[in-house]
Amino acid sequence: MKIGIETLEGRLRLRFPRALFAGNQKYLSLNLADTAENKLLAEMKARQIELDIIAGYFDPTLAKYKSHYQPTKKEKIHTLLDLWCDYVQFKSNQVEQSTVIRDYSLIEKRIKALPTSDIKDAILIRNHLLSNYSAETTKRTLKQLNACCNWATTSKLIEINPFKDLAKTIKTKRKNNTILTFSQEEIAIIIDSFASNKYCPKYSPLAHSYYTNYVRLLFCTGCRPEEAVALKWKHISSTHITFAEAVPSDVRIRKDTKTHQIRLFPINSQLRELLNDIGYEEAEKLLFYNRNGRELNTHNFLNRVWKPVLTNLVNDKLIRYYLPQYNCRHTFITLCLEAGISVKQVADMVGNSPEVIYKHYSGVIKQLEVPEIFYK
Repeated sequence: MKIGIETLEGRLRLRFPRALFAGNQKYLSLNLADTAENKLLAEMKARQIELDIIAGYFDPTLAKYKSHYQPTKKEKIHTLLDLWCDYVQFKSNQVEQSTVIRDYSLIEKRIKALPTSDIKDAILIRNHLLSNYSAETTKRTLKQLNACCNWATTSKLIEINPFKDLAKTIKTKRKNNTILTFSQEEIAIIIDSFASNKYCPKYSPLAHSYYTNYVRLLFCTGCRPEEAVALKWKHISSTHITFAEAVPSDVRIRKDTKTHQIRLFPINSQLRELLNDIGYEEAEKLLFYNRNGRELNTHNFLNRVWKPVLTNLVNDKLIRYYLPQYNCRHTFITLCLEAGISVKQVADMVGNSPEVIYKHYSGVIKQLEVPEIFYK
């Protein structure tokens, strides 16, 4: 007896002789697509059944001939970009929104620019990053990819983390941790150059003097620039300035301070004079704002105003060197330490830990003398 091979709706099946089933027609689906390769498999199955019929081993229930193959669900291959997007979604409620917008989006752009998104090509990815970015940027990027793949292994998305320890293979130049500051005489010169519009271009949209009080506040409080531009009059009391928020210029999102801590800064006579010069306004009104009434963009101020002014002061030999506006903070901390204010008090005023102060300003901190305990 011969077993026939047929196709129904693109799938192969076997047709059995009616004599095997008392005149009834029986079929057996093979769960195989109608391809040349699968037809060979169907012919092999038909020959097996024909031999069973001849030898007397035919199974009329057909269970013996049913395929035990169950097509398995194809395992999803996760690309590096897939994993990164899932990782960012996982982290989005655990980190600042500014971190997602500024830092995580930057990593995503670098991933999209890679020659491959296959995580098995981790070494190739490392080498590509090194050839297109600095060693420091490459190291930071690999650390982020390592964190992403650590999460992916924990989440059972991948078996191993191919980026593990890759960042350790990148050697970066040791940073010069020397902190440069302005002298008190230079502070006075800088503030006067803003107040007098000494280097203000004729057709500047805003006179440099418009920013004088902003510069004074940076020097008088040592606050971070993004904290200064976030200040509203509701943060000013009769005795303290409350630093509770920050507005980074690259994302323009109002958020907590860098350390997520609210701190009270005491108002001295200089600060009181400064605040009086600005003029008290409504609680929700900003102390420092641009022409549109929004927070000052510290990045634009740095490049369009601060840098030209200080570069001219250097060229005119009125100050020693150019330093960014952030160094107003370093200057304040240094002057406080030189004045003998304790590390703990300085740390509290500027929103740092004492450990950070010790680490970066150890050369400034006055050495204590151990008193003699016993009388002679």
